Amino acid sequence: MSPDSPDTAASNIADLDQGHWNRLTRSETAAEFCESWLGIQTRIIGQTAAGLVVLGDDKGGWMPMAAWPRGTGEAAELGRVAERVIGERKGLVQPVEQQEGEDAPPGAWLHLAYPVQVNQNLRGVAILRLAARPQGQVKIAMRQLQWGVAWIQNWILRSATEESAGPQRLAAALEMVAIALQEDTFQSAATSLVTELATRLQCDRVSVGFMERRQPKVKALSHSAQFGKHMNLIRDIGGAMGESIDQHETLNYPETDNSGANVLKAHEQLARAHGDGAILTVPFVDSRGHGFGAMTLERAALDPFTPDAVALCEAVASLVGPVLEDKRLNDRFLIRKAWDSLWEQVKKLFGPRHTVRKLVVTGLVAIILILTFATGMFRVTAETALEGKIQRVVAVPFRGFIEQAPVRSGDLVEEGQLMATLDDRDLQVEYSRVSSEREQYVLEHRRAMSEGDAASMNVLTKRMQQAEAQLVLLDEQLSRTRITAPFNGLVVSGDLSQSLGAPVDVGQVLFEVAPLDAYRLILKVQEDDINFVQLGQTGDLVLTAVPNTKLSFRVVKITPVSFPEEGKNFFNVEAELLDSSARLRPGMEGYGKIEIDRRKLIWIWPRRFVNWLRLWLWSWTP
Repeated sequence: MSPDSPDTAASNIADLDQGHWNRLTRSETAAEFCESWLGIQTRIIGQTAAGLVVLGDDKGGWMPMAAWPRGTGEAAELGRVAERVIGERKGLVQPVEQQEGEDAPPGAWLHLAYPVQVNQNLRGVAILRLAARPQGQVKIAMRQLQWGVAWIQNWILRSATEESAGPQRLAAALEMVAIALQEDTFQSAATSLVTELATRLQCDRVSVGFMERRQPKVKALSHSAQFGKHMNLIRDIGGAMGESIDQHETLNYPETDNSGANVLKAHEQLARAHGDGAILTVPFVDSRGHGFGAMTLERAALDPFTPDAVALCEAVASLVGPVLEDKRLNDRFLIRKAWDSLWEQVKKLFGPRHTVRKLVVTGLVAIILILTFATGMFRVTAETALEGKIQRVVAVPFRGFIEQAPVRSGDLVEEGQLMATLDDRDLQVEYSRVSSEREQYVLEHRRAMSEGDAASMNVLTKRMQQAEAQLVLLDEQLSRTRITAPFNGLVVSGDLSQSLGAPVDVGQVLFEVAPLDAYRLILKVQEDDINFVQLGQTGDLVLTAVPNTKLSFRVVKITPVSFPEEGKNFFNVEAELLDSSARLRPGMEGYGKIEIDRRKLIWIWPRRFVNWLRLWLWSWTP
């Protein structure tokens, strides 16, 4: 429970001992009343450090009537706040400026001030210094201060005309406030209030009602928790309340001055239909002068309402009305609160003032209309990687050892350029051995020929042919120890500069080379967009390395197999470039946008959220 909630305020009032109320109601001077009032207000609002009440007028000057706590050293600072409120003639909420030597952090305290106006004349100012709190609780504290200022206003009015009757009426009104605040719910508070009023003023019936759908509706009857069956009575009481609210006047039937200035037809109907000849209706009026409810009291015709009774009821209505209204609004269902809040915003939107709100809403409506009727090109965006259209692998032709590696990944090579060499010493040795064997076979063949040994000649001929084949193979291997570039291009992968002398096996990949004049694009399209992509569609590509250059492409292949990545599924879409640039290199990445067709902007932008929502709803559908 927040320190400034209505429930806390009611608890604080209930905790006040009778001495506080006695000192307030028995005050004979303005200083005594303001001192008691200030003590009660600081107790109700809570977390208050200091307070000051200043009374007077522009003609007679302004005087501090009470300061809390007594002897506070902050009276001068609060006095400066009072001077500002007197000059501006409106309520004030401002942070307290931190003084040198203070331990409290900036913004830890607030000044809350509200003017005391009587008959449109400024008669005083009430100032409180309280601990900083959330915006909603500050509003509650300001509202409580406004209600409290009404007590000072009432005291000034009554003290000017009825010195003796004023304190008694104020005490009774404050007791009514305490009764209303002590109840937890609106219905119990309203029933307790009207029952107490009926008992004190010896009324046959007291009722209270509030405006709903522009009509007063009776909410509570004295000594009655259930009153729905008295339909005719409730309707007539509501009519009497409506008369008072519409005329913004306290209506006393029958009129004592016989002026006929007020309309009393509903009061006359209520008296004639239900027997009570004396009826008094007091409206509840807010700070803007709008009536939001009323209180109707009924007596026998032989006991009309006196001016003192009328004044007491008006004092009770001015203090208790806002309290009951606040409880009534808080007791509504949450959906009703939301609807009423929405309706209030709509009234502000189409009513006077609130220019900024109207401009913002107008701008939002204009944006929605533009999105609804304007069209744009629907594009599927995907991460894109640039690859060589032809990517040649340079592999090891035979087992050996790396001797040289003058190029590595990222180098540009020309066709026939040396990329690496293999150690050929073992091959040279093998070539010499096989060459010697061949020469020996030739000599033996000549000897057998001279001897006429045909069988030996045939065997030696086969061995010479075998040696010659081995020499051819060795020549081929020696020629392939120099590994050269197959064409002009870029070395995409391969770095043997740190592997000189390392053994390599047949078929081991040493380098990958891609040409610089033929590329293909690989676009990673999300699975919820793949259905929009078709062969032959075009789009634009922007690479991270060349963000100022836009390249066109065309879709040439859509793979039907998906792959997961970062919690999502993607499909590879292959495209060919329609433009070329000398700055392109294999391996570059960027973003590509495939043009689908023209559609409504209101469909294009929120489509991912709409698709997610549909899928989520479907997953929960039985």
